[in-house]
Order: sequence, then structure tokens, then C-alpha cells
Amino acid sequence: MMFEAPNHAKVGLDMSRLLGIRIQNFKSFENLALGQVTYASGDPLPRFACFIGPNGSGKSSLLDAFGFIADCLLEGVEAACDKPHRGGFERLRTQGSTEPLSFELFFEDDDAARPIVYDFQVDLRKGVPVVIVENLRQRRRNQTRGKPYYFLKLSRGVGKAWKGDFVSGEDKAIPIKLVDLNRLGLTTLGNLAEHPRIVRLREYVEQWYLSYFVPNAARVQPPAGAQRWLDREGANIANVLQYFERTYKSEFKGIVAQVTKSIPGLKGLKIEVSEDKRLLLKFNESGYQDPFYQQSMSDGTLKMLAYAVLLADPAPRPFIGIEEPENGLYIELIEHLARQFSTHTRSEDAPTQLFVTTHLPYFVDALDPKQVWIMRKDASGHSIPKRVADLPGVRELSQQGVPLGAQWYSHHFESREPKRSPRKSRR
Repeated sequence: MMFEAPNHAKVGLDMSRLLGIRIQNFKSFENLALGQVTYASGDPLPRFACFIGPNGSGKSSLLDAFGFIADCLLEGVEAACDKPHRGGFERLRTQGSTEPLSFELFFEDDDAARPIVYDFQVDLRKGVPVVIVENLRQRRRNQTRGKPYYFLKLSRGVGKAWKGDFVSGEDKAIPIKLVDLNRLGLTTLGNLAEHPRIVRLREYVEQWYLSYFVPNAARVQPPAGAQRWLDREGANIANVLQYFERTYKSEFKGIVAQVTKSIPGLKGLKIEVSEDKRLLLKFNESGYQDPFYQQSMSDGTLKMLAYAVLLADPAPRPFIGIEEPENGLYIELIEHLARQFSTHTRSEDAPTQLFVTTHLPYFVDALDPKQVWIMRKDASGHSIPKRVADLPGVRELSQQGVPLGAQWYSHHFESREPKRSPRKSRR
């Protein structure tokens, strides 16, 4: 019941990926570092990463940090701060801090030896969030040592940018003065052809997808009309399936085949347009003569359908974040789903990087220690991530056949707690 990974080679895709991220003064992250956070050193983030830990440890905040960065690019920093679930700048800034929100991201571009480093800071100016610092850096071609050079350097919207692939050199610098400090320079300059690296980075971040799937939203019968991308709550899943049926016929058939394999008793799925021009998802189940429609389907069926859409896309989002994908799924599907995610991102040329959070050991059982981070809080209440592969004894137990979920359940990831003897399998 595994989803087959699509043939990525048949689609011309930008292979950019996130190598590392540093987050400072955002929610419980006073100074969080993941992956490669110094230039050309450190282990880069994998294409599939899973974050575990107790409630309140910072898992949701981590995914929201990615959402915040994307919202800053798409809507401006004030709108990003004022989203209802964020509640404004002061609620985002780490308690007790007076420093700006700070983000530094390392991206792999067309040259693995020359990652692009992007950083920006947001602070208050007359009570309004604005961008106070924004930089882009990269080493010159054939440069193997030394610090990367700037090709965008802005302070409160004033600074310089360098055209094309050139870095540094005052004779190639273009003076920049942004009028609106609510907007990132990446947004403005990323629409100009003379700045190809900025354009690539803007397009990459714009396509990030954070899934907060709401089954009740997917039960709505939307107006007919094909749509390319699934929205964050899955309310337009019927529209996206309509797009697949028209544009990617083989992938649409694959989605139907995979969902019917995963859900016992499900025989088929069709899309119909009602008389009032609304989309109906028509599910056929064994033992029933009449079909069922989306408003009658279980949470788990609708969720597996949404994941099938994400995984079958021949030109997928480059970065996908999913919070607690196991919710609403039957226990036997959970480990299968984790393996599907892991298999889908296993290849080095896989176009999607997938980050998930989970509370379930069963999900973690299917993963490698290098794919899992445990989130904890220190004595000051700040979230600290730790890759479980770096914890004492974890790799050795994994090599002996003890699943990660059993180690987690037995407190082998928590040095402060007593350890139970790990079970080799729950099956």
C-alpha cells in the first residue's frame, strides 16, 4: 500500500533545497539552529525530517516559523505578524527579549559548493513591524575558502544589490532604496530579470506549502473550477482533483488507485459536477449500491486523499510542512504513511523537502535516526532541538533492530527520565 514516487526526471524542476536555518527571538526560539548553519560546514537538513517531543516543546512553532517567512514574502511583515493565530509582533517575540526577530537560511542553489545565505530581521518602528536588515550572500565561482560575498545588502531598505551572478565589487553595485519597509527586498527585486538568483529564491519560497488539513473543510462541495494547488486546509481538494483529471490524467488514476488500496472497502472515486455547478467527490464502497460523497467520508479517508494528491504531483511544491499527519488515521496506516513520506524524498534529486511533526511512536518506527529531531525546552523555557542520531546509544539500538518509536516510548531520548527496557517490536 505504498505510494510510488513519481518520475522526477521527466519534469524540469529547480533543485533548490533548504540546507539549514537559524531562528532567533521568535516565540520560544531564542537561538535555534537546524542543519547547516555555518557556511560550507555542518550536516545539511535531510529531504525528510520529523520533529517529535511533548506538547508545548516548539514543534508547531517551528512549522509556523516557515509559514511566517513565506507570509512575509507574500503579504508583507505586518500582515504576517498579524495573522489571527500569531496575534501581532509582541506575541511573536521571545518573552523577555528586546531584539528583533531574526532568520538566517542556507539554500542549495545550482552549485552545491556555493550555497546562498539569506537573512533578514524584523523589528518595530513607531509601533509597526518593518524589515530592518536583509542580506543575501554567496561565494564567488571557484572560491573554496573564505566568507561569502554580498549580492544584496540592505539596512532599513537602503543599500546595494549586484546584478546577475556577480558578487561584490563596487563598480557592479546598484544603489537600492526601498520605499515600503513592510516589504522584503526579496519580494521587490525578485521580480526583476537582472537579478536571477533573487528571482530563483523568491520563486522557491513562494511555493512553500504548510498543510493544516481540516477534514470538515474538505467536506464542502466547492464551485466547479480546476485549481492547481491544494490550499492549507484542503478546502479545495475537489478543485485540485479536477485539475489533475484534466491535466495529469495518469497521475489522477494513480491517486485513485493508491487511495483505494489504502482504505479497506473503497472501490473507486469519481468527480461529478452537480446541476448547480458544484464539485462532488463520488466514493464507491464495497457492499453499498449507492455512492457516498465527501461530506459523508471519514477524516482518515479524506486525509489519505490529500496526501495522495501531494505525493503524486509531477511538479510538486519544493518544501512541504505537515503538522501531525497521523491524526484521524487507523493505526495500521500510520507506519505506512511514514514510509511513503520517507520513500518519496529518499532520492538526492527528489524535488520535495518534507518536514512533519508527530506525537506517535508508530510513525517514528519507520524512520532513520538522522531523520528525527526531538524538541525540548531548557530551564528558561526556550526550545532546543536535538537530532536523535546524535544521542548516546540510539544508533546502536537501531542497528540491533530496536525501532525508534520503541526507544522514544522507553525514554531513551530523555536522559533526565528513568529508562524502561525498549521493546523490539509492537507487532
